[in-house]
This record gives sequence, structure tokens and C-alpha cells, in this order.
Amino acid sequence: MSVGPHQTAEVEKYLRALQERICVALAAEEGKAAFTRDEWQREAGGGGVTRILADGAVFERAGVGFSTVQGDALPPAASKQRPELAGRKWKALGVSLVIHPRNPYVPTVHMNLRFFVAQHNEDAVWWFGGGFDLTPYYGFEGDARHWHATAKDAAGEAYPFFKKWCDEYFYLPHRKEPRGIGGLFFDDWTLGGFPTAFTLVKSIGDHFLPAYLPIVQARKDTAYGEREREFQLLRRGRYVEVNLVHDRGTLFGLQSGGRTESILMSMPPLVSWRYDWQPEPGSKEAELYEKFLVPRDWIA
Repeated sequence: MSVGPHQTAEVEKYLRALQERICVALAAEEGKAAFTRDEWQREAGGGGVTRILADGAVFERAGVGFSTVQGDALPPAASKQRPELAGRKWKALGVSLVIHPRNPYVPTVHMNLRFFVAQHNEDAVWWFGGGFDLTPYYGFEGDARHWHATAKDAAGEAYPFFKKWCDEYFYLPHRKEPRGIGGLFFDDWTLGGFPTAFTLVKSIGDHFLPAYLPIVQARKDTAYGEREREFQLLRRGRYVEVNLVHDRGTLFGLQSGGRTESILMSMPPLVSWRYDWQPEPGSKEAELYEKFLVPRDWIA
């Protein structure tokens, strides 16, 4: 099934509403800081709304962005995967969020849902992409099981495939370690046609808050000290490495002339790198590497 302006408008309506719904829920959980709204226009076509919450009691930085951009030729980050579309007109819509909590016992989280339409001869070629993944600093078995059980509810029969895709995508080959405990990831997704694929995307978007907020609520008041904070900043460095070295979404945004501030809102406000740091054997930091940053079936 091809898509036209009606289907694109339907996706945009859902994504804008999802951004608002998530911001309302996060602001209610935060209680102290509020989201600012930054509406922007892209010179080459399109624009977006970036919502940022900073210096909160619960969230040190939370960015939730919506964008709809278009152009006359796909950037390399997209055309590399679909070379037959190089030089074609395109349009991309998406919601992207990254939440960096203040308390090291609360995980960082990422979600992205996007829709591409590109002209190919007389037809419109389209696909969905995105997913969500969790990056804990200190591991809790119950949190990981809840996260993945909710991801399975969201993706249904596609869960095993999307989980494996996520484990492989958010992986740092130069360090031989995953960024976190994964979740869902998919790209170039058209299976079942537009109505079926869009229903799956909406299910993933609708399950984000039920997956993440219970973990925030369970961990946000946990006492921590300088040791935990230092480890959090060190692990945030891995987050930066994935985003700037490997992430297709970040590359696409920069190559397409998107708004740099909005693209890089995913960066943590504070981060550190230490030369050849190793966790102390038997420590909670070592447990993260040994029990959580490894391929696991969290639901079995």
C-alpha cells in the first residue's frame, strides 16, 4: 500500500499528541522544574518543537522533541541504506526523547519513533523506525524484567526480533559492551502495510510511560553518594560515544541540516571519561557489567 498526505497527517497528529502526553507525565513526576517550549523552523523546509526540562529534582535533563523536515535529496545516513532513493525528495517526521535522571539509581532512557516518505519514480516509498531502550547505572533484576515485559506487550510477536536488533544496534564495538539493557529497535519497517505498521508504532509509543515511570518512582528517592554520582557520569560517557559515533538518527539530523541544538539535546548535561577505569571486583559497579551489560532473556 502506498501512502499519501492523509496517512502522513495521521502520523503527525499521533506524534504531536504523544510528545504532549509524555511531557505532561514527566512534568508531573518531576514536580520542581518545568518544560520550556522552543518552536523552530528549518530553512530548507519543515521545523519542529523541542521541549526541554533542565535542573530538576528528578530529571537533570529531559528533552522531548517533535520534528517534521523535508528535502530534495536524502542525506547519506538514509540513502546509504536505500541507495535507490539517492537524489529523491523526502519527508521525515519523528518524536525523539532522552531523559537523564539526577539520581544514579534511576536509568537514562531513550525513545524515538519516526516515519519516512521518499519519492521513487512515481511511487512514494515509506517506512517506520525507532524503538526505546534503557541505560541503567545500577542494575535491578525487577526493573529489567518489568522493562522488557512491557516492551513485549508493546511489540507483540515482533518483540524477539526487535530485542535482538536493539541489542546489536546499541552496542559499542570499540569497547565490546552494550550501552544498556536494550529494549526495542526497528528500522525500514513496512511489514503488513501502512495500517498494521502504524498500529505497531502507536503501541510502542503508548507503552513508553508504563515501561519507564514505575522504575523512576521506585528509585528516585534512593540515597546515593559521590561514588554513585561519579559512576553515573562515567557511564554517561558511553552514552555520548554511541550517539556521536554510531547512531543513524543523530547522523541523519546533522547531515540533513537539522537544528543542532535540538539534535544534540540527547547529550547529558555532565559527563566524565577516566583513563582505563575498571570497576572494583565484587562491587555494585562490577555487577552492572557482569549481570546486566550482557545478552539476556529478561522475561524467561
